[in-house]
Amino acid sequence: MRTLMIGVLLHAKHMSRSPFEIAIALVVPIVQATLAVYLFRAAGEPHRLIEAAVGAGLMGVWSTVLFGSGGAIQNQRWQGTLEMIMLAPRRPVAVLLPITVATAVTGTYALLATLLWGRLLYGIRLEFAHPPAFLAAVAACVAGLGMFGLLLASVFVLMRNANALANPLDYPVWLLSGMLVPISVLPSWTLPLAAILPTTWGARAVREAVSGGPVWPSVALCLAISTACLALGAYCLTSFERRARAAGTLALS
Repeated sequence: MRTLMIGVLLHAKHMSRSPFEIAIALVVPIVQATLAVYLFRAAGEPHRLIEAAVGAGLMGVWSTVLFGSGGAIQNQRWQGTLEMIMLAPRRPVAVLLPITVATAVTGTYALLATLLWGRLLYGIRLEFAHPPAFLAAVAACVAGLGMFGLLLASVFVLMRNANALANPLDYPVWLLSGMLVPISVLPSWTLPLAAILPTTWGARAVREAVSGGPVWPSVALCLAISTACLALGAYCLTSFERRARAAGTLALS
């Protein structure tokens, strides 16, 4: 736990020194919130603007985790420190989990920014049916995203060009998770895919805390699937590390 907390703090500080990370964190949530508000207004559903703001914020958190987790691994490879991380006297999951959790924690700014943007510019009333449950749902969603990010980051340890795999996952995952569009409007064959994603249940828990639905079952499912992602990510990291060391692909050349 001490390693996790110190690692999260250090990586969050590292991300705060990156002009690119700061620019993305400042611009993307505002653009997504603006698009979401106008889409819901055009659909004649102004009463759901708070859900649109929350959904756009979760989209920003997911984007931060997706690109931040993999980008952190790639940065370690570019700087020549990935080999030392993999050779550290700790399991790879203990070293890389703080990085993915830090990206998720940093991504919560996207949620705060969209809510503040919607309130100041569009006059959205920030009324939550269950305020304490909303905070718990956001915490569970952030934890789930961090563990899911660990599973995705393990691919970057094995593959030097894993960006080609991560880039197409941004929009499909938030669509399948129902962050902005209800899952019920998606094709029926997508429902099993949505059910195994921790982001689906995390987003549902946050949305139900806003609208007044049953929050805790979704929180429990989110945490259960996230724990499975953590276990699978730890296994994949150990396996991929061995394969990468055998193939000599931890370094750029």
